[in-house]
Amino acid sequence: MLKDARHIFKLDPAKEMTDEDLEKIAESGTDLILVGGTDGITEDNVLNALARVRRFSKPVALEVTDKDSVIPGFDHYFIPSVFNTTDIRWQHGLMLDALKEYSHLIDYDEMSLLPYLIMNEDCKAFKKSEAEPVTMEMLPHYVDMIDKLYKTEYLYIEYSGMYGDPAVMETVKAHAENTHVIYGGGISSKAQAEEMAQFADTIVVGNIIHDDVKKALRTIIN
Repeated sequence: MLKDARHIFKLDPAKEMTDEDLEKIAESGTDLILVGGTDGITEDNVLNALARVRRFSKPVALEVTDKDSVIPGFDHYFIPSVFNTTDIRWQHGLMLDALKEYSHLIDYDEMSLLPYLIMNEDCKAFKKSEAEPVTMEMLPHYVDMIDKLYKTEYLYIEYSGMYGDPAVMETVKAHAENTHVIYGGGISSKAQAEEMAQFADTIVVGNIIHDDVKKALRTIIN
């Protein structure tokens, strides 16, 4: 599903958004709405987000960060796997939990592994997943491992709340020969969207949709 998306809006179900703003997001030129977040994710607010987005024709996927918030009705489910974690549970623990709980219901064509490199050391996701910093020296080796050894379909470079380093993304692009590269973090203008789109196959725009919808809409690229 992500391979068909150039631009994604990420909707945090734990944050408020008016019906008017949601309509602007859902009726925009974005390719996909991804529901997900780090804190405060519950079955109730995920269900509410799904119900609100389903009023529109835009495809909607769920980033599974808590097995208890998995509900049917999404077009696709992405299971995060943090590759720069120091705790193996954050690499495959969520996946095992989901399989244990929902294996009898799972359509594997609707589920994908989403490998992450979390780059922002100050963000909640970095701390929660007990991640370790990815240096420029080690970055090519991480990408080669994910791209050429694990041969995963996707690689998500996550800056979560801050705008990333284009040099990092240039390095990622140079080494990712097969995997579909996704960038997320701090995009709040068209210029930033276009800059990161030079290096990423898909860009994800999150926080700004809750802060300033007009700015968020300007990040849409073709």
